[in-house]
Amino acid sequence: MNCLLIAATTKEIAPFLQQYREPQNAWLPALDIDVLITGIGLTASTYHLTKQFYLKKPGLVIQAGVAGCFDKNIPLGSVVVVKQDTIADESVIELQKLKTLFDLRLVPQNQLPYKNGWLINPGTTLIKKTKLKAVKGISVNQITTSKQLIQFYQNQFNPVTESMEGAALHYVCLMEKIPFLQIRSISNYIGERNKKNWNMQESVTNLNNELIRLLKL
Repeated sequence: MNCLLIAATTKEIAPFLQQYREPQNAWLPALDIDVLITGIGLTASTYHLTKQFYLKKPGLVIQAGVAGCFDKNIPLGSVVVVKQDTIADESVIELQKLKTLFDLRLVPQNQLPYKNGWLINPGTTLIKKTKLKAVKGISVNQITTSKQLIQFYQNQFNPVTESMEGAALHYVCLMEKIPFLQIRSISNYIGERNKKNWNMQESVTNLNNELIRLLKL
């Protein structure tokens, strides 16, 4: 089975790529793996992922990357799997309340590929096989720093992770009926912009260790 590994940036999967290129890692050549760096953001991810599917349709897509976290009970560096995602900032704030396109009835909340406004990964067996904590995520076009917006997102979605590409993976794979996994390592807490308090190095290391473990399953 062909597996397509995608990431927004090369840095996020650099340790995996290093091992993948080393001939002594005998288990890696036995796997049929393609790697796609999509670029940052929903638009770039959607375009490059869709284009790749027309060139070669994989049996499984794994998106690996770091993410911000709303839940401070989850330690930095933890790796999770996202079971459902949605685009949080396709919305408007009215009367001190965030309203999504679904709330505004501009889009039916169960319009394919959405279910109750969420892009839900139907591969529950695949998710359980990862043995990672399964969480809800949101995707945004603008990284969230405002305390007010953080509260709006928490009230509306109760998410754990925030990324800029996750919903693109879910949307395209659901539309194309291709199994997928979104794997995220927690690099920072949402709203924290002092990068001295981030844990990027450990997050990337842990992400790649889990990625290699999963590909060996």
